[in-house]
This record gives sequence, C-alpha cells and structure tokens, in this order.
Amino acid sequence: MLFQFSGGPFFQRSGFFSKALVLVALFLGFALPSHGQVLITRQDVRHDVSPPLRDLVKTTQPPESTPREAEQLRLIPLPDGFKPPDAPDPILQRTAPRAPELLAPTVINNFDGLGQGVPQGFTPCCAPPDTNGAVGLTQYVQWVNLSFAVFDKTTTNITLGPAAGNTLWKGFGGDCETSNDGDPIVVYDKLADRWVFNQFVVHGGNGPFLQCVAVSTTSDATGTFNRYSFTYSNFDDYPKMGVWPDAYYVTFNMFGTTSFLGADACAYDRNAMLNGQPATQICFQQGSTVGSLLPSDVDGHTAPPAGSPNFMMTFGANSLNLYKFHVDFATPGNSTFSGPTTIPVAPFTPLCNGARGCVPQPGDFTHLDSLGDRLMYRLAYRNFGDHESLVVNHAVAANASSGVRWYEIQNPNGTPVVAQQSTFAPDSSFRWMGSIAMDQDGDIALGYSVSSSDVFPSIAFAGRRFSDPTSTLEAETTLISGTGAQIGGLTRWGDYSAMQVDPVNDCTFWYTNEYLKNTGTFNWNTRIANFKFPGCGEPDLTIAKSHAGNFTQGQQGAKYTITVTNAGRKPTNGTVTVVDTLPAKLTATAITGTGWTCTLGTLTCTRTDALASTANYPVITLTVNVANDTPGQVTNSVTVSGGGETNTTNDTATDPTTIIQNGPDPAIAKSHNGVFIQGQTGTYTLTVTNVGLSPTNGTQVTVTDTLPTGLSANAATGTGWSCVLGPPISCSRS
Repeated sequence: MLFQFSGGPFFQRSGFFSKALVLVALFLGFALPSHGQVLITRQDVRHDVSPPLRDLVKTTQPPESTPREAEQLRLIPLPDGFKPPDAPDPILQRTAPRAPELLAPTVINNFDGLGQGVPQGFTPCCAPPDTNGAVGLTQYVQWVNLSFAVFDKTTTNITLGPAAGNTLWKGFGGDCETSNDGDPIVVYDKLADRWVFNQFVVHGGNGPFLQCVAVSTTSDATGTFNRYSFTYSNFDDYPKMGVWPDAYYVTFNMFGTTSFLGADACAYDRNAMLNGQPATQICFQQGSTVGSLLPSDVDGHTAPPAGSPNFMMTFGANSLNLYKFHVDFATPGNSTFSGPTTIPVAPFTPLCNGARGCVPQPGDFTHLDSLGDRLMYRLAYRNFGDHESLVVNHAVAANASSGVRWYEIQNPNGTPVVAQQSTFAPDSSFRWMGSIAMDQDGDIALGYSVSSSDVFPSIAFAGRRFSDPTSTLEAETTLISGTGAQIGGLTRWGDYSAMQVDPVNDCTFWYTNEYLKNTGTFNWNTRIANFKFPGCGEPDLTIAKSHAGNFTQGQQGAKYTITVTNAGRKPTNGTVTVVDTLPAKLTATAITGTGWTCTLGTLTCTRTDALASTANYPVITLTVNVANDTPGQVTNSVTVSGGGETNTTNDTATDPTTIIQNGPDPAIAKSHNGVFIQGQTGTYTLTVTNVGLSPTNGTQVTVTDTLPTGLSANAATGTGWSCVLGPPISCSRS
C-alpha cells in the first residue's frame, strides 16, 4: 500500500494538508495488519530558518520545573522463546582483568551535567531525564527532559542554557513552538559538521503527534537552524535518530489508544534539511510483531559504501533481527524496507522479562525500570575500510543480578557475522541502561548504570582495546558513585543514555547518564565524562627479541634478532629508532638489518619508511661476544620509539638471558699406588685442573682433604701450595 502526498505553500499554510494527514493516519491506525508494513510519504508540515539560538534564549521562558512523571512508559510486547531466567548465560563475563595501565582508557574530564542544583538554581521537572548528548568540534550538547545546554568542550563550562527544549522553535509557529513534550535526541552529523535536535509533540497521548527537528546551519550549536515539523498518525513514542549519507533515519514505537501498533521506520531528506529546503519523510510502518527498531548511526568520517541502505535492528528470542532501509526521495515508490535477517546469538533473558521495576537500590524498596524489552540507544556504525561493524547493547538477567549484553556485528550488508558478544556482569550488582560505541581503532566503550540493594544508582563504563581477547571487556571504571536512591514508588530510570565519539580526533568517548546525589524523587543529577584509550589513532610500535638457546661464557659470535611490529591501526609516519642497551659482559661486534641504518657504537638503528598496521619491519640482527666471567643471567633492554606514536615514550623488550657457566672450572683427581696395608706408611697425590674455557682469576684456590678414621697425615707437600696438616688437611694457593 502506498500513500504519497505533495503540497505547495497553500497546503502547508492553510492547514488542509495536516488535517488530511490526520484522516489518513487514523485509517492506518485502525487498519494496520499485525504482519507486513505500509509505506507512507509525507512532506514536512512547515519549515523555516531560525534566528541564532543564542538570541532565542534571551527572550524565552526558563524550563519547566514542576515535578511530574514524563510520558508514561509504554512497554514493547516480547515474543516467546527466551532463555529461562534461571538457566545460565553461556557468555557471561564475571572476571574483568585490568589490561596493562598503558592500554587502559584515561578519563579526561568528569563533571556534572544538568540536574538538581546544576547549574545553581536548576530544578528538574520530570522523570526519567531521558539523558542524552552529542559532541561536536568545540561543543558538547546535553539534552534532558525538558531542557538542553551547550557546554564548552575544553572548559566544560555551560555557554548556553539551560533552555527549554522548544526554545529552538520560538517563532516557528504551531505545536513545535508551544509544546515542550521531550523524549529528546540530539546528534552530531559528523559527515557534514551539523547538529540535529529532535523532540516530539504528543499532547499527553491525545495528539496531534509531531516530530520537531532542527538542523544547524553551521557547526555552532548556538547559531541558526533549519527547522522542521513532521506529522504522524499515532503516538510516536521513543524516537531514536541515526545519521546516514542519504537521510536522517528515525524510528518510533507507535501506539494506538490501547495497543502497540508496531515500529515505524522513517527517513528524512537530509540533503534538503541541510540546505533549508522543503523536506520529505518516507516511512515504513511495521506490524505489531516488529518492536523498537534502532537506526544505524555513522561514527567517524568514513561514510558507508555508496548506495548502502541504513541498517536497523531489534532483538527477537535469542537473536538479533537486522533490517535494511533504502530510501529514494526522487521516486518514493522505489524505497524498500527489507528483512529481517535473523542473526542467532547466545541465549538470553531480557531484564525484568518484559515487566517493570526489577532493579534494586537502597532505600524504601522502590525498584527501577530496566527497559529490558528493547535494544538500547545507539546502534553505532563504523566503516573501517576492510569491514563494516555495528555495535549495540541491551540489559539481560544474569543469575541473581543483571548484566549488559553487547554485540559487534560485522558485514551487515552481506552475511552478517557475530564478531563478538558477551554479557558483562563482573559482580552481583545490576547493570543496565547502557550505550556503546567504537573509536577509529576498533576500541569499544560501554557505559551503563550500576545499582543493588547496597549500591546507590551509579555510573560506570568498561572498555576494551581492539587487541584484547575477543568478547571481553577490561575492568570497570566508576565515573560517579551515587549517594542517593529514588524512592516513593517512582520507578522511572533512563530511559536511555548516550555514548558518542568525538569527531575531532575520532578517539575520545563522551558518555552521559543519570544518578542521584540525595535520596528523593524528581531530584536526579546527570554526569558527563570523556575518556580515551592511549594510542588510539596512532601506530603502536612493539618489539620482540629472540635468540637460539642460551649463551655460553666466553662464546664468540652469539646472535639474536630484534623484530619491530606496528600493532596499532595506523601506519607509521616518521623516523623509527631502535636502541639496544647491552649489559656490561656482552660486547657487540656487528648490528645489521635490511633497510635499517645502524651504528655499532650506540647500538642504534633508524628508518623513515612507513609501516602498515599489523605489519613487521625486517629483523635487526646483533652479534655479540660473551665475556669469560659473565654471570649466570644478564638482562638486555631494547627500546623503540617514534613513527608518529605518541602514546608512550618507548616500547621496551627486556631479555633475562641465561648464561651457561663456562669460565674457570677447577676439577680434582686423586691417585695412589695399589692398596694400602694396615700399619703401612703410604702416599697419594691430589691433582687440581682447570677444565673451563677461562683461566682462574687470581683468587685463592683451596683444597681440603678430610681423612677417614685409621689414616693420619705425616706430611703434605706441593710446589707453590701452602699446606696445613689439620685435621682436616688444607692446601691453598693464589
């Protein structure tokens, strides 16, 4: 079924168009089948270009501060077939060893976002806060119900706001200007360096239903915006947006008066909206068996392959369901929404099993909502050149607690592969409300809430280097420990958080989520933190040293090799220097390596050619002589630096080499003529020999002879020896 509408200025200004849409929408709301999908094309209701936001906030009322629950939580019906709650999770990660500190993520800034008393005098209006944010070139924008603020990335100071969400639409006219209903999402279009703000208008669930969208005209979030409103036929709940080259893709959970109608997947004409032109939206309304889709959202500056559809995903019983949305604004009827491709994953149990209020916290036994009935924002996409990856997460039951189940799906445009999957639950606390992303190296960061009957709701994250063991996260980092509980039966929490990647270096993660400083209701706070894995976006030079067997005292021409590897994701781009610091008892006689320029005096090798990721330079071979009196073990240290690597000064390979003792080696032999006879006066000789490769070094040599009972010594002689008869008999010389 295809509905296509077009209208000129008359239709947009007269209101005829929006009324016609309402009639069609109502028809669809009642007639929509439980299976299948319906394609709907609509023009924007209205659009314009705003004055600078920095001017709009000067004449706009402050954000609402009346405590109340936001739009009610509408759960998504779950299918049958999930793992029983008491069955073990086959990919549960309980232990999380910390990687070497060199590779652990470094927290850069960790500061309060909007919340109770932050900034001074600010009072939250609603629960949950719908905490989300995005990072641009110089700014970070956080949007919570029903306010947003612009932060300076460097100072972390608020430079604009807090402002009511509908401040962006002041002077726009219609419900986007007069209503401030929330459920906001702010994203940064990294492919165009533009901000995109979204929130809905639902009038308490009674309609009319709108999505208000504003696209900045520059990379400055305080400047002017191209503003739009789009209409829907039913309650367009839980909107989530993803940036793609051909469109801004947005998904909703559509509800009728009493029932869930299915997910709606829509595409806004990105090119038109970037240029302030009239914009079309093309939607595929799904049946009621398809719930809570997430659109893929591009991270990094490498776009998907030309013509790639946007990927959308939801979960089923022990599976992920992948859909592909191809939009054609020139000929809307050519647009397609295909799938699902069912991707089997390890069995899981959705947290709360589709119900509400199961996450414990200290206090009056109020349990928090998990939203375990859906995948959590975002479905982050990245094109690495040699492969494409999607990462996503959701909350699952994990024995008597909960964990965050996360996935990396590769090759979504072919035969999808589950490259990684794991349930992170390192202890008995509950973990939920996650958000996940990957940096340009493929390092992963997963942020989430943590709570238990003994732990106030807190904020933490765990990450992994791309080179860490597959499907594992490193030890957890706590960003802020909560010091209060949400009480009084107020169960709402979330409904989402946001992990984003900085577009400037494509390495720094920015995360925001909620917590409480004090026990109460409608008094939440939020936190914003950024952190980075050392070495992201740089080569990562490592070295290995090897030799065949142990060295021997006095050995001439002993050899060992040094291998330099780029273990990072970027090629080297400058001079690479290898320095070998030999111990005192090893003397270098030669140092060689194809393409290396080496000097023997300081045992240094350099080169300037680039080394690709995961590749090795030709080996360096060092030839040494071993001193005759070398101790049994010596340590040889080799360092490598340069090549554009800035995460460490040097990478060091030490070699505790065992030296086989083969220097001076005194041996003794004893001889006498025949057998001694009782009462006989006999003689015997002791001969001391150096059987080693090196001469004795002048220290005293002592021979001790302890005679058995029945033998007594009358004399002991030896040229150069000084003897004492004892007992025991002792002869020495130097």
